[in-house]
Amino acid sequence: MAGLSPWHLMITLIVFSGYFVPVWRIVRKAGYPGVFSLLMLVPIVNLVMLWRFAFSTWPVEKAAR
Repeated sequence: MAGLSPWHLMITLIVFSGYFVPVWRIVRKAGYPGVFSLLMLVPIVNLVMLWRFAFSTWPVEKAAR
């Protein structure tokens, strides 16, 4: 089996950025630091984070009150 080709690396980076950039923007709009989007790459933590975002009060909502 040969090593990874440059094409494989490029496609992986494109897919990664296609997932990572929108999550970063959503997290920032919710009022959390954008670095929290890195947690979406950890297998079980991403589910916990998704549930936390869905059912908690966002900092943006608290500021609007």
